[in-house]
Amino acid sequence: MSEQQTPVKPTPIADDEIDLLALAKTLWNGKRTVIISVISGAILGVAVALLSPKEYTASTVMVPQIGDSQSKLGGLGGLAALAGISLDANPGAELSPMIYPQIVSSIPFQMELMNTPLNFQEHAQPITLFDYYTKYSKSSVIGSIKKYTIGLPGVIIGAIKGKPKEISLPGDSAQPVLLTEDQYKIKKELDEIVSLDVNAKEGYLTLSTRMPEALVAAQLAKKAQDLLQLYITEFKIEKAKANLDFIQGRYDETKTEFEKAQVSLAVVNDRNKNFTSALPRIETDRIQTRYTIAFGVFQELAKQLEQAKIQVKKDTPVFTIVEPVTVPSEKSKPKKAIIVIIWIFLGGIVGVGIVFGREYIGEIRNKWNETNG
Repeated sequence: MSEQQTPVKPTPIADDEIDLLALAKTLWNGKRTVIISVISGAILGVAVALLSPKEYTASTVMVPQIGDSQSKLGGLGGLAALAGISLDANPGAELSPMIYPQIVSSIPFQMELMNTPLNFQEHAQPITLFDYYTKYSKSSVIGSIKKYTIGLPGVIIGAIKGKPKEISLPGDSAQPVLLTEDQYKIKKELDEIVSLDVNAKEGYLTLSTRMPEALVAAQLAKKAQDLLQLYITEFKIEKAKANLDFIQGRYDETKTEFEKAQVSLAVVNDRNKNFTSALPRIETDRIQTRYTIAFGVFQELAKQLEQAKIQVKKDTPVFTIVEPVTVPSEKSKPKKAIIVIIWIFLGGIVGVGIVFGREYIGEIRNKWNETNG
C-alpha cells in the first residue's frame, strides 16, 4: 500500500516583508539618483567648508570671590549666589553672578567694547571694533548667500521701510541712551561674538569671544574680562566708596580747622606766657578748648577714614583667574570635516526622498490613468 504524500504548502510571506522587499527594490533601482545626490551633497559641503569665514575663539575661566557676608555661610553662600539665590542678610550689598551676562550684553558695556582699539593683521595701526565693522569688514560669500536667500524677506522689508529717521535729543536735561543705526547693528554683532556662561553647579564663569583673527579674539576677550571686573567692582563698592568720599571731605575740612587751632594756640601761648592776668588766661583756655575739640574730631575722623578705606578694600571683588586669556592656535570654525559629513548625509536623504517620491508619484499617476480610463 503506497503512502499518500501530502503536498507541502508554501510559507506565506508577511506583508511587512513584502513592503520591505519592495522598498529595497525601489531603492536599488534608484541607486543612481542616490549616488548623484550624495556626490552633489559632498561637493556642496566642500564648497561651504571652503567658503565659510574663519573664526577663532578665545576664552577665559574665572571664579568670582565670595563676599565677606557670604563667606560666613561657607560654600553654601557661594553656590546660592551662583544660582541667583541670596542668603545674605543684606542682599543689596551683593551682586549675583547670574546677573553678569546681563552686564556683558548691556549697552554701556558694549559701547566700550565698540571703542576698543584692536590689532588687525591687515592694518598697521590699531582700529576700533566700530571702525572695523563699519568701514573694513566684508561679508563672506556664505553670508551673502544667506542674506539673499534665507534673509531675503528681511532685506525686502528693510528696503520697503527705508532707513529710520535720525532722532535729535535736546541737551539741556538727562536723556535716554540713543544708538545710531550702525551702533545698533554692531551691538547685535557683539551679542553673537561675546558670551558669558555661568556654571552654577561648578561655580565658575566662562567668557568667550569669536573673531576672524586669533590675536584680535584674545585682545577682545581680555578687554571684556577687564571691563567685567571693573563694572562689578564699581557696583559692589559704590556705597562704601560714597561713604569714603564723604568722610575724606570731612577729614580734610577738620584737618584744616585743627591746624588753624593748633597755630592759634601756639601764638596765644607765646604771647601770654609772661602775663598773669585773668584775661590772657581766659583767651588761652578758650583757644585750648577749641583746639581740644578740633583734635578730638580730627582724630575720630582719621579712624573713620581708615575704616572706610578698609571697607572699600573688603568690598572690592576679586576674580580668581583659573584659565587666563590666550591667543588661540587653531580655528574654532569652520569644522570642515563635520560640514562635509553633514552635507553628504543631507545629500543621501534628498536622494532617497527623490527615489521614493518619484515612485509614489508614479503610482498615483497610474491610479489616476486607470480611473479615467
